[in-house]
Amino acid sequence: MRLVIFGANGRTGRIATAQALTEGHAVTAVTRRPEEFPLEDPGLAVVKADARDGAAVDRVVAGHDAVISTLGVPYGSADTTMATEAVAAIVGAMTAHGVRRLVMVTSTGVPMKPPPGETLFYRKVIAPWLVRLGRPLYEDAARAEEIVARSDLDWTVVRPSGLFDRAGVTGYTVGPPQMVGRFTSRRDLADALIREAVEDRNPRAVVEVITTEGTPNLYRMLAKEALHIG
Repeated sequence: MRLVIFGANGRTGRIATAQALTEGHAVTAVTRRPEEFPLEDPGLAVVKADARDGAAVDRVVAGHDAVISTLGVPYGSADTTMATEAVAAIVGAMTAHGVRRLVMVTSTGVPMKPPPGETLFYRKVIAPWLVRLGRPLYEDAARAEEIVARSDLDWTVVRPSGLFDRAGVTGYTVGPPQMVGRFTSRRDLADALIREAVEDRNPRAVVEVITTEGTPNLYRMLAKEALHIG
């Protein structure tokens, strides 16, 4: 397939790009900083573009079979409209060019409430703290999901939980929202994105991707990812 990956220079985007190329797909990797993109392959085109630039997105999307968006900003970012603006541009370009398949990453934080099966401490202490920390970003992601849901595209929204790095794809779980599970490896997330885009799994649905093997310590994870320590 001919795939466009927005956010290709992020940690998940790079993994997804590498996997797609390994599987023999042609990939257009979209990044604002192509000079920093580390991958090279005969099937790879690296394009400089801001995903919020409608004209640039229109040029990139044309002629492809599917679009994957791994766009995101870290906790504490002042950029609280990126998801909404980028998704509006992507959906507009896909609609204009007849590209049907969109797979988009948001977060399990979008509902802004913990799954009912979680522990009392997590529901009463950890989850509210995470919601306070990420509320503007979760609200932006929720608005982006609404834009996608209103479109006529064959979309899938993929919500990972706390992202971490590990080698190799695990027997991760994909299911409807509000599953119990605090972690998602970037490798598992990337694999799920490719499977969704290539195999048309879960059309017009929101799914979560949860890793259950070799997950990190919760408190170290919070320090590293949410507080940017280490």
